[in-house]
Amino acid sequence: MAKDGRSSVIEQLEQAAEEVRSEDEAAAVMAALSDTNGLAESGIASDVLARLLPDDEIVALPRLDHVNGGGGYRVMKRVFDMVSCGAALVILAVPMALIALGVKAGSPGPAIYAQRRVGKDGRAFELYKFRSMYTDAEVRGARWAEEGDPRVTPFGRFLRTTRLDELPQFFNVVKGDMSLIGPRPERPVFNDEFCRRIDGWDQRLAVRPGITGLAQVEGGYELLPKEKALYDLEYIETRSIALDLRIIFKTLSTMLTGKGAR
Repeated sequence: MAKDGRSSVIEQLEQAAEEVRSEDEAAAVMAALSDTNGLAESGIASDVLARLLPDDEIVALPRLDHVNGGGGYRVMKRVFDMVSCGAALVILAVPMALIALGVKAGSPGPAIYAQRRVGKDGRAFELYKFRSMYTDAEVRGARWAEEGDPRVTPFGRFLRTTRLDELPQFFNVVKGDMSLIGPRPERPVFNDEFCRRIDGWDQRLAVRPGITGLAQVEGGYELLPKEKALYDLEYIETRSIALDLRIIFKTLSTMLTGKGAR
């Protein structure tokens, strides 16, 4: 990406926004990029992706000019991640225990589940989340998540609206799998398909994935994969302490208002 990469990204986003796509396609993308407690491993994922990114369409992303943030930034970012998430796990221990009880009271099954994701440099790891769906969600019907989805428990809907289902990922940050801020990690089935259909998608793996990121606070969950990737590349080329703090504050606003929840 050229040195005026930010302008290039904005131009790419404006061009993508002009493309015509049906409501069904938009809904499919939102569902495909949301968490469905392992549903993505079914064959439906490939069918949806095939409609969104046909075999004869290879999307090319601009090439990264550089990964912003020198050694000082990386050290500060890691220290901030460790201190903030470590402190959050202590401060939120009781609320998280209550959330776990609420999950189990809402439906039988584990309070927290692990889902395989692709992290920095393509390394796979287990991402933790509070369970928001019934344990037999896939048995009830292999459908994509939608508004009023009957597979989501009443308490799970509250967790999703407030993003509280993401709290267990503080463990992932402390372990070093993730950072507070960065591109959201994808499941292997999606990552492999996007790498095949979107030239340059793997550039997102140059940094640790995050609990939240620029794509989530600026574009939300309705973004198409290529639009999401453009925001991620913009973050990688412009990341800084100031930008990270802005994303954190915007995420907190989303948690309080429920805007952009799925």
